[in-house]
Amino acid sequence: MTHTPTDQPTRRASGAVVPVLAFAGIVVAVMQTLLVPVIKDLPQLLDTAPSNATWVLTSTLLSGAVATPIMGRLGDLYGKRRLLILSLAVMVVGALVSALTSDLLTMIAGRTLQGFAMGAIPLGIGLMRDMLPREKLGSAMALMSSSIGVGGGLALPLAALIAQHADWHALFYGAAGLGALSIVLTLLVVPESPARAEGTFDVLGAIGLSTGLVLFLLPITKGSDWGWTSGTTLGLFAAAAVVLVLWGVMELRVKAPLVDLRTTARPAVLFTNLASIMVGVSFYVVSLVLPQLLQLPKATGYGLGQSMVVAGLLVAPLGLTMMFTAPVYARLSAKYGPKFTLILGMLIIAIGYGAGLGLMSAAWQSLVIAVVLGAGIGLAYSSLPALIVGAVPASETGAANGLNTLMRSIGTSVSSAVIGMVLANTADNVGGVAIPTMHGFRVSFLIATGAVAVGLLMALFLPKPNRAPQLRASSEEEANLERAEAVLRGFRGRVLDASGAPVPRAKVTLIDRRGRQAGATLSGDDGTYALTVPAQGAYVLAARATGHGPLASSATHAGDDRAIDLDLALPGETVTT
Repeated sequence: MTHTPTDQPTRRASGAVVPVLAFAGIVVAVMQTLLVPVIKDLPQLLDTAPSNATWVLTSTLLSGAVATPIMGRLGDLYGKRRLLILSLAVMVVGALVSALTSDLLTMIAGRTLQGFAMGAIPLGIGLMRDMLPREKLGSAMALMSSSIGVGGGLALPLAALIAQHADWHALFYGAAGLGALSIVLTLLVVPESPARAEGTFDVLGAIGLSTGLVLFLLPITKGSDWGWTSGTTLGLFAAAAVVLVLWGVMELRVKAPLVDLRTTARPAVLFTNLASIMVGVSFYVVSLVLPQLLQLPKATGYGLGQSMVVAGLLVAPLGLTMMFTAPVYARLSAKYGPKFTLILGMLIIAIGYGAGLGLMSAAWQSLVIAVVLGAGIGLAYSSLPALIVGAVPASETGAANGLNTLMRSIGTSVSSAVIGMVLANTADNVGGVAIPTMHGFRVSFLIATGAVAVGLLMALFLPKPNRAPQLRASSEEEANLERAEAVLRGFRGRVLDASGAPVPRAKVTLIDRRGRQAGATLSGDDGTYALTVPAQGAYVLAARATGHGPLASSATHAGDDRAIDLDLALPGETVTT
C-alpha cells in the first residue's frame, strides 16, 4: 500500500498539541535511563545477585519492544489518543508499584508495566499526522521522534540528583507524577483523531510477534551472563528464528495483519528500519560509556573523577542538542528531503565517535562529544518517521511507526549486550571489583562507528522519491501547491446525498484489485475529495457517512497525470462528470 499525499489532517490542532505530545514521549523515554545512576547499587538495594538485578532493566526493555507495534496497531483501529492515555496510565501504575516495594519480583513487575508505555511514541507521531497541516508536520514529528533520546538524556542528571540526595524510590514517585501530568495535559489539549484503519486486531499475530521478540531479545540482553555459546542462549535464538518465520508466514495470509509485511518489504520502509537499528546502537553506546568514564576515580589514570550529578550534567547536552535539532531538521528536510538529513546525521555521528577516540582525557571533552553526537543522532532520529510516513498509508501510520520504534529498541538492546560484554571482558580486576578500562571504552566507540557505517550504507540504498514527498513543504503556499499537483494523479469529485447536496466528512476509501486499501481521505465541508492512485489499474471507491447508506463504485485509472472526475452519490449510482 502506498501513502496517499492527499490524506488531509482530519482535525486542526491547537498550538499546544505538539509540545504536549512531545512531553509524553519524553516522559515514557525517561523510563529507559531512570535507574542508570543507581545501577551498580541495585543488587544491594534489592538484596539479590547482580545477574538477577539486571532483570529490573531487561524487563522494561522487553515490554517496551513488545508494546510498540501492538499499541500502534490498536491505535490505528480504535483511536490513537485513547491508546496513548492507556499507555501512560499503565506506566503510572507500574511506577507506583515500583515505588512501594524493594522486593525483586514485584519491582520487575512494576518495571515491566513502565516499559509498556513506549508505544506512546508511534501513537504520538500518528496523532500528529492526522491533525497537523503539512507545513508543520515535519518538525513536529522530528521532535516526537527525538523525544526518545531527549528523555533518556535529560533523565540522567535529574535521576542522579534525586538518587544522591533522597531515597531511590523517589525516582519512581517522580516518574508517576510526570506520567499523571502527561495524562491530564493529553486529556485537556489533544483531540482524538477520527481516522481509523479497516479490519480487526490480529490477536494471533500479536501473540506470535511478542513471543518471537521475547525469545530474540532475552538472549541478547542476558547472553553475557549465560554465555554466548551456552545451550540456553543458542536455543533461544533458534526458537526465536522458528517462531518469527512462522509468524511471518501467517501474517502474509491474514487479511488484516498486525504488521503488513508486504509494505515493510518495500525498499523505502525496509532500509529505513535497518538504518534505525544502527542509529539505536549508536545512541546507546554513548549513554553507557560516558557516565562510567566520567565517574571513574582519577587514581585509575584515565578516569575523570566526577560526581554522579556532575557526570549526569555533562551527558545531558546529548538530549538537549537532540531537542534543539528538530527545527534545524525541518529546514534541511524541507530543502533536501529526509533521506539527506538521515545521511547527514549519520555522518555527524561517525565524526563524533571518531573524534571521541582522542577526546577522553578531560571532562570538557565529554561535553563536546555529547553535543556532536546529540546533533547527529537528533538529525537521524528526526528523519526516520518522515521516511516511514512518506511510504505508508495514513491508516497504517501507528503500526508502521511502532515497528520502526521497535527497530530502534532492538538496536539499543544489541548495543547494551555487546558493549556490556566488551567492557566486562576488557575490565581490570582490582580487589575483586571489575574496573572498565580505556581500551574497552575505545573499542566501544569503534563498534559504534562501525554500526553507523552500516546504517549509512542502508540509508544510501533508500530510493529517491518519484514525486515531491509529503513532508517537504516549508510554507502553507508550497503545501497548497503540492496538494493541487497531487489532485492531477488520481480520482477527484464530490460526495453527494440522494438530493444532490454535498456530504461533508464522508470517508472515501480507495481499494485496489487485491482488495487492499490504497488510500483514504475525508470529504471537505463542500463534499469534495481527492485521492491519488499508486499505479495503473482497476480500483473500487467506497464511500460512507453517518446517516447515509454506503456506496462502492468500480473505476479504472491509466496511472498517468490525468485526473478522473468522479462524484459519489450516497446512496445511489455513481455519477461520472
